[in-house]
Amino acid sequence: MLTLVAFIVALGLLIAVHEYGHYRVAVACGVRVLRFSVGFGKTLYSWQPKNQKHGQNTEFVIGAFPLGGYVKMLDEREAPVAAQDRHLAFNTQPLKSRAAIVAAGPAANLLLAILLYSIVNWYGVQEPRAILASPVAGSVAERAGLRGGELVEQAGFEGDALRPVRSFEDLRWLLTRGALDGRNVRLALAGTQASTGRETLLPLSEIDASQADAQLFRKVGILGPWTQPVLGEVVSGRAAERAGLREGDLVLALGATPVVDGQQLRELIRAQVQNGQPLAQPWSIRRAGETLTLAVTPDVQQDGGVAVGRIGAFVGLPPQFVEVRHGPIEGLVSGAVRTWEVSVLTLRMLGRMVIGEASLKNLSGPLTIADYAGKSASLGLTQYLIFLALISVSLGVLNLLPLPVLDGGHLMYYLWEAVTGKGVSDAWMERLQRGGVAVLLVMMSIALFNDVTRLFG
Repeated sequence: MLTLVAFIVALGLLIAVHEYGHYRVAVACGVRVLRFSVGFGKTLYSWQPKNQKHGQNTEFVIGAFPLGGYVKMLDEREAPVAAQDRHLAFNTQPLKSRAAIVAAGPAANLLLAILLYSIVNWYGVQEPRAILASPVAGSVAERAGLRGGELVEQAGFEGDALRPVRSFEDLRWLLTRGALDGRNVRLALAGTQASTGRETLLPLSEIDASQADAQLFRKVGILGPWTQPVLGEVVSGRAAERAGLREGDLVLALGATPVVDGQQLRELIRAQVQNGQPLAQPWSIRRAGETLTLAVTPDVQQDGGVAVGRIGAFVGLPPQFVEVRHGPIEGLVSGAVRTWEVSVLTLRMLGRMVIGEASLKNLSGPLTIADYAGKSASLGLTQYLIFLALISVSLGVLNLLPLPVLDGGHLMYYLWEAVTGKGVSDAWMERLQRGGVAVLLVMMSIALFNDVTRLFG
């Protein structure tokens, strides 16, 4: 139920903001707006505000089918317009006004993203400290000399100045961009009582980043922040309970391998499989001040076609947290920067999918969005706002793509008109619209297939 409510609220808000951008600029340009609709199909509720701007008599509508919305304007191409009202029609407006009205929808989504990111920055959020967990065996991080437990104080792309790292989420975002863009990342690590601070380079350009999935981050090797290797909730009937493990047990070693953190313990459990069969191993644990040895045989499950070990228990205590909060100006600037970075990354990924350098499996549709909406809402307001900002950026960027059925396609028509001095002919407009619909349907089909595969495959 939470997933459905979170999804409807997210979709309704983002569509309403997008259409409001079109509506607000249309009214400012003197175009009569006949209907403002959030949703399609049967009208669930409609109203007409009494005090509207002169020349306006807009009907506001909420439709039964929430996947979309529209702003219907007075237009001679759609219905006859009285001579005295011709100056209020969309098609009679100057080119710059028509372009501004079309661009206002995506712009509104991008502005909403800036606002949402800024609100999170001003409100503050608890995020894990940038203390690294043990790297995945054979990963870029391990080859770079990281062992786990290092505190990252500063980071940046190779060739750029290093910037302070406030939290693990800051670091994760930098690594994500580096991996997808093929850029190496420099890390400045804090010193400890036993060693001085140092710098290390993560050669992320070596990674094949055709798919932005969990396997990509396993190649990087930094999956999460450092956590103490203590067991949490134990699931009844699973391997941990069968072996006698309990919530609160501190794991010291698996066989002859000492355990230093929760991430390493998870990796050791995953690897406790040979030829598809589970391997029994002695675990050394500390319970109530006493050291015990228990034989543990994991369950075997498939993860991306690979057989891995699972014990049916939460592994690792929560990481150390720090509150990240920005001042008024800093928070706004940071929100704008994050919106820009996400926009650029989205465009690059779409471009790489078009030329075949990235997998089409990265496309997501409404089922995945609904799933993430529910998960983010269950984690709290700040996570839900971050989710809304991310989807708002995606909606803004996707609508600017030069497909005839999208806002970006109409802007391409206006660019042609600005260059040639005449608009696109009706015949060509119809052909391009059909082609755009076909491309959009293909993209939606792929996204829906990916959704079903992710959620039910």
